[in-house]
Amino acid sequence: MRDAIGFSSTVSATIRGEVLIVTIDNAPVNATSADVRIGLEKALDHAEAADDVKGVVITGAGRTFIGGADMREFGKQPVEPILPVVIEKIENLSRPVVAVLNGAALGGGLEVALACHHRIVSSAAQVGLPEVKLGLVPGAGGTQRLPRLVGIPAALDLIASGRSVKAEEALSLGIADEIAKDDFIAAAISAALDLAGKPLRRTGRLTVPATDPAEVEKASARILARARGQKAPAEAVRLVASSTRPFAEGLADERATFLALRDSREAAALRHVFFAERESSRVEGLEGVEPRPVDTIGICGLGLMGSGIAVSALGAGYAVIGLDQTPEAAAKGRERILGLLERNLASGRLDPAGLEAQKARLTVTASDGDLTPCDLVIEAVFDDFAVKTDLFRRLDTVVRRDAVLATNTSYLDPDEIAAATAHPERILGLHFFSPAHVMRLLEVVRCAKTAPDVLATGLALARKLRKLPVVTGVTEGFIGNRIFSAYRREAEFLLEDGALPHEIDAALEDYGFPMGLFAVYDMAGLEIAWARRKRQAATRDPAARYVEIADTLCEAGRFGQKAGRGWYAYPDGKRTIDPEVTAIIEAARAKKGITPRSFPKNEIQERMLKAMAAEGEALLAEGIAARPGDIDLVMINGYGFPAHRGGPMFARD
Repeated sequence: MRDAIGFSSTVSATIRGEVLIVTIDNAPVNATSADVRIGLEKALDHAEAADDVKGVVITGAGRTFIGGADMREFGKQPVEPILPVVIEKIENLSRPVVAVLNGAALGGGLEVALACHHRIVSSAAQVGLPEVKLGLVPGAGGTQRLPRLVGIPAALDLIASGRSVKAEEALSLGIADEIAKDDFIAAAISAALDLAGKPLRRTGRLTVPATDPAEVEKASARILARARGQKAPAEAVRLVASSTRPFAEGLADERATFLALRDSREAAALRHVFFAERESSRVEGLEGVEPRPVDTIGICGLGLMGSGIAVSALGAGYAVIGLDQTPEAAAKGRERILGLLERNLASGRLDPAGLEAQKARLTVTASDGDLTPCDLVIEAVFDDFAVKTDLFRRLDTVVRRDAVLATNTSYLDPDEIAAATAHPERILGLHFFSPAHVMRLLEVVRCAKTAPDVLATGLALARKLRKLPVVTGVTEGFIGNRIFSAYRREAEFLLEDGALPHEIDAALEDYGFPMGLFAVYDMAGLEIAWARRKRQAATRDPAARYVEIADTLCEAGRFGQKAGRGWYAYPDGKRTIDPEVTAIIEAARAKKGITPRSFPKNEIQERMLKAMAAEGEALLAEGIAARPGDIDLVMINGYGFPAHRGGPMFARD
C-alpha cells in the first residue's frame, strides 16, 4: 500500500493492488459538502490519468458511507462542482468504480453509489432516498437511476415514501450487488480488478424494466392519497413514472424540480422541523451533566398507557417491573403487554428470539416492595391528585433514594405531586402520548426542584426509547395540551359564530391534518373532557367566553363514535353529518343572540392557526417552552399538525 494522497481536507486515497481506495472523512455523517465534492472530483481525475490505477473504490470513514447533502449549504450560492457533475464523472469513468457501503448511504450518498459500476454493502448498511421528508426530490439522478436498477414500482415505493432499506432488502431489490461480511475493501479491490478492461454496467444507460402501467397507476394513486397535498411526493411520482424517457431529459427535469422544491415554503418548513429536532436536545443547564444509570424500570398502572410504556421500555432493552393494584389487575396487565408484543411479532418488528428475550425481562406484581430494584419508576395511574400522591408516598418507602420517580400526568401539577414526596428533587414529568409504544413524542417536564441529573436521565431514557424528547416547564397541560385547549376553544367559538363541525374539519384536513378536530373528539370519546370541564366549572372566570355546545351533546348521551353519535352520527359505523347537532348549535347561537355567518376554509384555518400561535407565544413568554421549534415539534408529533407546514410557530410567519 502506498502513502495516502490528499485530494481535499475530507477526501484522501491510497493505492492497493493497482486500485485507488478513496475514503470520505467528513464527520459526523460524511455529508457531500463542497470540500467532499472537490476531493472526489480530483480523485476521479487522478484515477483517469494514472497509468498504475486499474480501478477505484469509494468508501466512507467510520460507520457511514455518505449520509446525504450538507444541509448548511441550502439557501447559499452553490460551490462547484455540484453533485450531479461529480456523479456523472463517476458513471462515465473509464476505470471501474466500486462503492463500498460500510454504513448508511442516504440521499446524495445513495445517488453516488447508484452511479458506481458495482456496489458492495456491509450487513450494517442502510440505503434510501429520504428527500421527500425534507420537501424535496432526489436532485442528482436518484429518480432516474434507481428505476433502471429496481423497476418503477419499487423505486416509487422507496423515493415517494423516503423509507430506507437494510442490506438484505437492498440486495434483493438489486440496489446492492453483494453483501460483504468481513474485509469490505478486499472484496471491493477484487471486484474492481475483475471488472477492469471489461464493458462496465453504467446505470444511466440501462433500460427501465417493463412494468404493467396499471400497477404503476395503482401505486401512484396510493402515494398521492397519503401525501395530503404535499408537493414533493407528487413530483417524485411524476419523475419516477416517466423514467422511461431519454435519460438526459429525465435528469434535466429532475434537477429543475429539485431546485424549485428546494426554494419552496414546504421545503423550508421541513428543514425547520429537521433543525428543530437537533436543537431540542440542547437543554440549558445540562452541559456536562451525566444521567443516572437506568437498567430496571418500574411502571405503576398497567392499563393502556402503562402497557404501552412497558412495551416501549422492553423494546429498548430495559428490565420492566409492572405494578397494579391487585394480582388480578397485574395479570391482566401482563396479558395486555404480551398481546402488544405478539402484535409486534406478527408485523415483523420483532422476531421470535426477541419476543422471548423481552418476555424474560418482564415481571408484574401487586406489591409495592417488588419495585425495590428499580432505577426509575414511571406512574401511569388514574389522573387524580390523591391517587398519584398516595402512590408516590408509598414509593418513597420502597425505592432507593437515588432512583428517579416520574409522573405521566397530563393536566395535574407535578410540582404539587413532588411536594408531597420526601425527595422532590428526584421527581420529573414524563408525559407519554397514547399509544405510548407507537407515538414518538415525549414531553419531559422540568419541575421546580428537579435535579439536573434527573432531567438528564429523563432525556437519556427518551432517546433510548427512540422517542423525541421536548423539555417543558410546569403549566396546566404542559406545551401540547395547553395549545390544544386554545385550538379547541377557537373551534368552539367558530361553531357559535357560524361554522359547522364538518366545515371546520374539512378546512383542517385541507390544511393537512390527518383528521378534523371534531372527528378526533368522537373517536377519543367526549366524556373525559366533559368531566374535566365540570371539575373546572367552580373556578372558571364568569367573564370569559364559554361555549356550552359540547356539554349539551354529553348531556344528551352523545359521547362519540362508541356511542353511535357525538359531533357526528354513525349509522353502520360510518361518520355522517347529523341534523340534530346542527339544531343544537343553532339553539346555542340563538340563546346568546349571535347572528351566524359563513366562513371560507382559509378564514377557519387562519383563526385556528392564530389561536395556536398566540398560546405558543404565551408559553415562550412564561418560559414554559424554550424555543418556538420545540412547540412546533410537540404539535407535529403529538397532535397531527402537518409537518410540511412546519408547525404553528413556523406557520405564523
